[in-house]
Amino acid sequence: MKNKKLKLCFAASTGGHFEQLMMLKPLMDKHDSFILTEKTLYAVNTKGVRTYYLQQVNRKEKTVVLRLFINVLKSLVVFIKERPDAVICTGVLAMLPMCLICKVFRKKVIYIESFAKVTSATKSGKLVYKFADQFYVQWESMLKIYPNAIYLGGIY
Repeated sequence: MKNKKLKLCFAASTGGHFEQLMMLKPLMDKHDSFILTEKTLYAVNTKGVRTYYLQQVNRKEKTVVLRLFINVLKSLVVFIKERPDAVICTGVLAMLPMCLICKVFRKKVIYIESFAKVTSATKSGKLVYKFADQFYVQWESMLKIYPNAIYLGGIY
């Protein structure tokens, strides 16, 4: 029997989280993949991969609840259109709705904690750790914070 190609959602906010996600481009190329990221004033290079954009969310802004609500709706539309088998996420807040939607619909949630975190957890990581099917850390020291995580080294 032939191996089924998976449909994967690669989700990350912009900046360093997005750069980490793009290190997984070889995996994107192996499967039917799409990217979910934030819309910013500057363009991101998604290297020819189908891309969907969400609102940027800053938890300290007054519009955080509204922006998260908009992102829940946008993420749901993307989920229904694409029907991913799994989401691979490097964070942060704007990507949490897709992670939660995938979990609700019994799809796999794979989270990769930030390379920048060596001794402390991200807020998004702490939340997703509770329900992720696989949770990866990029530093062995992070296993003290996330004891059930998987350490395979950095993705850089």
